[in-house]
Amino acid sequence: MHAQSPPVRLPTSHPSPPDLELSTLLRDGIVGFPGAFGRDRATELAEDFAALFAHALGYPGGTVDRGPNRHYFGVPAERLRGFVALVTNPAVIRLSEAVCGPEWQVVEVAFDCPRAGAVHQPWHRDFPITETTATHHRLTSLAFNVTTVDVTQEMGPFEIAPGTQWDDGSAWPHGMFPSRAEWPRYQALRTQRLARLGDISARTGLTIHRGTPNATDIDRGVLILGIVAAEDPTPEHHRLTMTRRYFEALPADVRKHLRVALVDDLPERPQQVHDIEGLVMGVDPSE
Repeated sequence: MHAQSPPVRLPTSHPSPPDLELSTLLRDGIVGFPGAFGRDRATELAEDFAALFAHALGYPGGTVDRGPNRHYFGVPAERLRGFVALVTNPAVIRLSEAVCGPEWQVVEVAFDCPRAGAVHQPWHRDFPITETTATHHRLTSLAFNVTTVDVTQEMGPFEIAPGTQWDDGSAWPHGMFPSRAEWPRYQALRTQRLARLGDISARTGLTIHRGTPNATDIDRGVLILGIVAAEDPTPEHHRLTMTRRYFEALPADVRKHLRVALVDDLPERPQQVHDIEGLVMGVDPSE
């Protein structure tokens, strides 16, 4: 049995120099921006999340299961009052440019939410590592996260194994799920991220991570903003659905960073398709 690393509570501080932010990301696979979104904006985001989540739970296909009592659902950007504030946030722009280049693109706006009764996920990464990334340590995507609550130990904090973004993984199922024989290493490396309302964090989906049990009755929603390099291919469904009138009303310097599917009207009951095979069933970490 490995001792658990102490939880990471991001301190309130001034922004780090850009070179330090990038070097931290490349070393650990994750970097934090304490207070970068602001508590007022994050409180507004929490209100939008609550309404959107209630709606998504109200019809079949409104969310995707990521394990028992754990939900994922993409949302239309125009349903979030703080969308423009987030994609124009200096921390988001700074790191997106440093990692994905000046033509970085937003391809995902979604929420992940462990509810009461959520259990451990298996250790995993979000997609297989490419040969270019494995060989040259060059990342072509980022996931920015903004929590909708002050996360406590009991709420099922996010666990991540720093530095594992460069692990090969070619022999893993789907290139994403380490064997149970490898789990002790990740458990020994793990840290828990106890983010506060208003914090932003950024990570590569290649760093090995998992969700943990939520022992409260609070829905611990977290926003996911997915960023890719301009040359990075994504599936047709992995882009923002947006009405033409909303898109055309956005500032030009925002529009150029959006990979979108334009529609005349948003669907009343959007169907979720961004599943990750292997996360539907929870696991007992002691097995």
